[in-house]
Amino acid sequence: MRVDPATPTVADVFRRYGDIYRAQAGAGLSTAQRRVMTAIARCRTAALGGHVEQCDHCGHTRVWYNSCRNRHCATCQSLVRAAWIEQRQAELLDCAYFHVVFTVPAGIAEIALQNKAVVYRLLFRATAKTLQTIAADPTHLGAEIGFFAVLHTWGQTLVHHPHLHCVIPGGGLSPDGTRWIACRPGFFLPVRVLSRLFRRLFLQELQAAYDAGELRFSGGLDALGNRRAFAEHLIPARQTEWVVYAKAPFAGPPQVLDYVGRYTHRVAISNQRVLDIEEGQVRFRYKNYRTADGPQTPATMTLTATEFIRRFLLHVLPPGFHRIRYYGFLGNRHRAAKLVRCRQLLGMGSTPAPPNEPPPSPDYRDRYESLTGISLRTCPACHDGHMIVVEHLPRARPAITDTS
Repeated sequence: MRVDPATPTVADVFRRYGDIYRAQAGAGLSTAQRRVMTAIARCRTAALGGHVEQCDHCGHTRVWYNSCRNRHCATCQSLVRAAWIEQRQAELLDCAYFHVVFTVPAGIAEIALQNKAVVYRLLFRATAKTLQTIAADPTHLGAEIGFFAVLHTWGQTLVHHPHLHCVIPGGGLSPDGTRWIACRPGFFLPVRVLSRLFRRLFLQELQAAYDAGELRFSGGLDALGNRRAFAEHLIPARQTEWVVYAKAPFAGPPQVLDYVGRYTHRVAISNQRVLDIEEGQVRFRYKNYRTADGPQTPATMTLTATEFIRRFLLHVLPPGFHRIRYYGFLGNRHRAAKLVRCRQLLGMGSTPAPPNEPPPSPDYRDRYESLTGISLRTCPACHDGHMIVVEHLPRARPAITDTS
């Protein structure tokens, strides 16, 4: 969907101040960050080409420019999100669902920022093992659970704050697969027990990665290349309670889809939160969790445009890194068979067969309407005619390709 040109967007910040930031950052910008900057700045502009449409009834015309489709772009997630939700429909179970968040302390987040691929992978691994171990313990649940985890690396003000959001059906399969074992109403697993096992497993994995030479340090963390300094850096993390918390259970499966659809394909900041871009500064909305006025107090923050870009780029993921992962009976290897069993035990019958529908149309307008119910073919001016493509606009060939 085209963005209203009068509304400021994240892309506008990159278009106006991206060159200034590149000059300031110099060699400090990674190849991945440069590519994200270029993609977002070119998104929905003539640089990527597009087409012209005209109404066959009233003659109204409009221009659509192509999307960059970069997963970090705030403008390009709607269709991807809708497709992901559609794929998850058949996996919903008729049971309670829980939302559990795993967060690492600041000292670990510092290491993660310089070792994203390694530490984020450890975060997924330690979280999954923690949930599966405690859930399998007969003193807690005694079942094989299934869940998916989504990596977020940001806080409300775009600071680096890596954490995992896990969405979990409220129960699981008995060890012999003959029973569905449900959680107690309104309660999943004890968060204190989860927190302490998570801390132990994560620190063990982090130490193993250090011993294997997988971690690299620079700048203010350069001293951590020394084994003793690294051990001292971890002392606070070993002595503090790690934040693991369970949010209120979802009201039902339909709410799960709505909620996770907003979470899974979220980027560091949405266009809707950007209020204005003036005189080299960006003002945006955020939720302040640290005031005495109560949780999620609405607030605004103003940053210089270059600081805004710097914070945004902290959250660029390593190329090819998967930020949504599936575990237990939702793991890719055994998902189909185990979901059939879960549905049977819950009295839902077997997993419904996919409908006999023709392959998705290559025309994005058909795909958009099938996923959202909104027609892009109806004329927005007269509402009677249909918009017909009358001209294709080629992509612009940049004089210099930014691959540095």
